[in-house]
Amino acid sequence: MNQLEFARQLRTKQTDPEALLWSRLRAHRLFGLKFRRQQPIGAYVVDFLCPEKRLVVELDGGQH
Repeated sequence: MNQLEFARQLRTKQTDPEALLWSRLRAHRLFGLKFRRQQPIGAYVVDFLCPEKRLVVELDGGQH
């Protein structure tokens, strides 16, 4: 499975904290910024990415 397929799978199996944060970030709801979820970056898939601000958000939890 490549990184893109893995990221798609993660989007369908998000944790409760990820779903809650995504509901606050999606549709430019945080200061008008665009966020992407489960975004591949090199060998990693980050939980949330704001490309405009070069900001990565990772949530810790029992899955790590």
